[in-house]
Amino acid sequence: MKQQKTLPPLADRIRPRSLDEFIGQEHIIGPGKPLRVMIETGQIQSMILWGPPGVGKTTLAKIISEMVNANFYQINAVLSGTKELKEIIEKAESDLKYYDRRTILFIDEIHRFNKAQQSVLLNSVENGTIVLIGATTENPSFEIISPLLSRCQVFVLEPFGVRELNAILERALTKDEVLSKFKIEIEDRNLLFLYSGGDARVMLNALEIATKLAAPDENGRILITKEIISEAFQRRHFKYDRAGEEHYNMISAFIKSIRGSDPDGAVYWLARMLLAGEDPKFIARRMIILASEDIGNAEPYALTLATSCFTAVDYVGMPEARIILAQVATYLASCPKSNSAYLAIEEAIEDAQKFPDLPVPLHLRNAPTKLMEELGYGRDYKYSHDFPGHFVEQQFLPDELRDKIYYKPTELGREKILKERLESLWQKRKQIKK
Repeated sequence: MKQQKTLPPLADRIRPRSLDEFIGQEHIIGPGKPLRVMIETGQIQSMILWGPPGVGKTTLAKIISEMVNANFYQINAVLSGTKELKEIIEKAESDLKYYDRRTILFIDEIHRFNKAQQSVLLNSVENGTIVLIGATTENPSFEIISPLLSRCQVFVLEPFGVRELNAILERALTKDEVLSKFKIEIEDRNLLFLYSGGDARVMLNALEIATKLAAPDENGRILITKEIISEAFQRRHFKYDRAGEEHYNMISAFIKSIRGSDPDGAVYWLARMLLAGEDPKFIARRMIILASEDIGNAEPYALTLATSCFTAVDYVGMPEARIILAQVATYLASCPKSNSAYLAIEEAIEDAQKFPDLPVPLHLRNAPTKLMEELGYGRDYKYSHDFPGHFVEQQFLPDELRDKIYYKPTELGREKILKERLESLWQKRKQIKK
């Protein structure tokens, strides 16, 4: 009996082979855009592709290697180690020296490499032995060591929307060697897009499962109903995809619980996220933001504790990191709340955009030259430390905004003390309605 050929997954079968076939990311590979120019001129530099899962990072790396005719090695940081890296670098050195052929090393999930592993790449990237293309779903500023990051150009890949997902879906239905043989109708495409969380690979995998669940009729027609779409996504990791809707729903519930001073709600949503496999450092980073945005000067220590939490989680890792996260989440939830600092910078940015050219008052300007001094730079400035209480009232805003008050402390926590001090110093602040 003839053995049936085993086909690769649908996502691999319809993977684009050129930039013209690639869907989305026009901001970096559209005509005249940075990455496209780099590829078309053959002047490839080491780069980091940062974006959510399933938006084309691996595909772009493969297209680049084909177009510049370079050796291509693909490894995953979870499965590979220093030994494999050194072997690839050694081979790349030989190919460059004897055959004048470049090597592109694509490292998927490069943020999973520790500092020592990333450091192995430094010299080879610096001297051009390899062209590194790293793919990451995490912010490179946090996850890639500074010396390596400074040697790479970072390209941000955007999540797919309905337009891109629909184009990829059409390509699968019309171009794939298997699916194109059938008349496939999808009852609710938006449901397919929603469940995929914007991840094209997840969408295509689910589509392939759905076509197998819905057998073709005698006319070769396959109807994929809402029920079949839901059934195709009945896998645990689809329920909480780190780029999908539940990811955003749960982190939203977690943050809102802390903002609402409910430590019980906060620790529950924290537990849900950890059990679903969420990156604990992502949670820690969100608490750093919250500590300033929602607590601020009502309890300044909150920011210090949240920052320490990120460091501790990075050092310790899971499962013990759950204890640190729980400690900080419950503390932040229990703190007095103030968004005064957040409101202050938002209002100040609005005025800075509205009045971008307001001059710095002369008395606040520096006067490093005699000419500037003669023009009045720095004249009439009052040095605060020369006055009682190390304070003297003077104007620090442009004339057009001289009476503007951006920071309006609340009566909560330590911010009440700041409010009272500022009101005792500045007469205009006493006019603020309580």
